[in-house]
Amino acid sequence: MPLLEFTSKGIYCKQADVYLDPWRGVDKALISHGHSDHARWGSKRYITQQTNVPIIQHRLGNITVSGKKYNETFSINGVQFSFHPAGHVPGSSQIRAEYRGEVWVFTGDYKTQVDGISTPFEPVLCHTFITESTFGLPVFRWEDPKKTHEGINQWWAANQTEKTTSLLMGYSLGKVQRLLKHLDPSIGKIYTHGATEHMTEVLRQFIDFPQTELITRDTTKKEIEGNLVLAPPAVMGSAWMKKLGRVSTGYASGWMAFRGARRRRAVDRAFVLSDHADWGGLLSAIKATGCENVITTHGYTELFAQYLNEQGWNARTQKTQYASETEEIVTAE
Repeated sequence: MPLLEFTSKGIYCKQADVYLDPWRGVDKALISHGHSDHARWGSKRYITQQTNVPIIQHRLGNITVSGKKYNETFSINGVQFSFHPAGHVPGSSQIRAEYRGEVWVFTGDYKTQVDGISTPFEPVLCHTFITESTFGLPVFRWEDPKKTHEGINQWWAANQTEKTTSLLMGYSLGKVQRLLKHLDPSIGKIYTHGATEHMTEVLRQFIDFPQTELITRDTTKKEIEGNLVLAPPAVMGSAWMKKLGRVSTGYASGWMAFRGARRRRAVDRAFVLSDHADWGGLLSAIKATGCENVITTHGYTELFAQYLNEQGWNARTQKTQYASETEEIVTAE
């Protein structure tokens, strides 16, 4: 029997009687990061990286949770577990499991680019590597994020001269904070939607961000005019958005590399910025583990596994309930 197996509740370690990022309530869950497809309500006890503790408490409410430091080893019925930086969002981890010399690593989601807010990805040696493949095609190759952030600030500054408000949209956990960290506050004020403001407040205890101001019922169009607003994608076309007055809309996602995705979002500006690894990042991460076996769990799983097999790995796909970054296009998560 393999050390980790895929079940109807999630990824299960029978020897330890523990699940990794389960999609149903279980007795004990190890959680890789705070996005809702990986951290779900209903389990009796959660264990996660210590930075992720307040994040999942904010999202899941009154739960029993304990935190571990990166690289701290803890044992559950003889199985040695540890959390290692995944670089995906603040508090995100790869989960390492070892039993009788066999080592598996479950990545959750990860990226190899350094974003300025997350602990950078660190390769972990293993025999079997469970990887996402959200952008597992050669067409996905991210540009230097510094250029993207420069483009965002230039777009905001140009809008300001036209007395137009810049509405910049992205995930409420990870993406918005990454955008915020690299905004130039000398251009003007940075306003926020409630969903993004509350999550940012949780993370301010760990990360130094520019000042933001929450938009309330009392906030006027005149106050916002020419400034920048950070919000989740779900506000697009909403009554809340209409209260902002004249806006130029921008959206940050890896999927903005596809023109079709830009048209579907109907935004004025598309910024290609992802919290997932691109093609080169996926391959470099896998090579660095020294693994023999690879399991692809979500994204372009079939095509990516086929390529890996052609390159000499023993690769296969596995269906899960984890979502790819496609969900960024239609939800506020």
